[in-house]
Amino acid sequence: MPVIETINLTKDYAVGFWRKRPRRVLDDLNLAVESGEVFGLLGPNGAGKSTTLKLILRLIFPTRGTISIFGADWSDASLRARIGFLPENPSFYDNLTAEEFLKYAGSLFGLAPGERRRRAAQLLEQVGLAEVADIPVRRYSKGMVQRLGIAQALVNDPDLVILDEPMSGLDPLGRREVRDLILELKAARKTVVFSTHILPDAETLCDRVAILHRGRLQGLGELSRILAMGIASTEIVLENVAGGVLNALATAGIAAVRTGDRVRLSVQDEAEVGKVLEIAVREKIKLVSMTPVRMTLEDYFLEKVEKGQPVRERFDRQELSRGN
Repeated sequence: MPVIETINLTKDYAVGFWRKRPRRVLDDLNLAVESGEVFGLLGPNGAGKSTTLKLILRLIFPTRGTISIFGADWSDASLRARIGFLPENPSFYDNLTAEEFLKYAGSLFGLAPGERRRRAAQLLEQVGLAEVADIPVRRYSKGMVQRLGIAQALVNDPDLVILDEPMSGLDPLGRREVRDLILELKAARKTVVFSTHILPDAETLCDRVAILHRGRLQGLGELSRILAMGIASTEIVLENVAGGVLNALATAGIAAVRTGDRVRLSVQDEAEVGKVLEIAVREKIKLVSMTPVRMTLEDYFLEKVEKGQPVRERFDRQELSRGN
């Protein structure tokens, strides 16, 4: 049973001054987030990522479509006790210290005083704020506020953690700590859903990703399957190549770049790889390396966003049918 399931989820906002008209920001979104996975929502600014998360959390309401969480209707208020949430731009009571704020957050979930103290100390250590736990939040940098936001999202030990742009405002060390924290949550069999436009983070952390653009789902699937969709090209490096061989390769449409004694070939057609190797053996040319160049998440993301195609790959159709 999916932890989160959306079916034909759509959201319109009324825009304009005198004569308001609907503007669609999310269009027929079908997703199924499985238990224990790290799921990434990717897309440029304005793609509909934050809208999707707010709909799931019932902070806003859909124009049409359905949402279920843990197999129950999203309107069930008791589900909120099992969810932790970090908004995109968190803002907390700036006169409180981090420790005081986390204790307050724990009280909202009904934690006993002793448990609130223990949980606050544990989380402050976990997000790297233990040394500044007694300093008012108003003196925190943006990155420190972000870490505090992550801590409050975990104060109730949730089964589902939803993070909206969790890496925002963090330095490289902070980003690594947050990545480690997400991996710890996964190891603890928590379900993590986060939005980001920082593709290396998604590539490092996510089991599956959904790519949104202009409110529409442009791609959905397991990262391993997306990145194994095919070989974009094969890079072959040869050494001590005669000019006649280069001419033959150029005639065959194979691009070659010479660097010193070595020649680097970019072979787009896999069928041509065998021909190049055959020439190398026949001419007794030294083969230095042969490297398949596969599609990266960035390649896939840019292809979907730049073209804006609502076309589903084969694995997309399989995932969507499962979500329906």
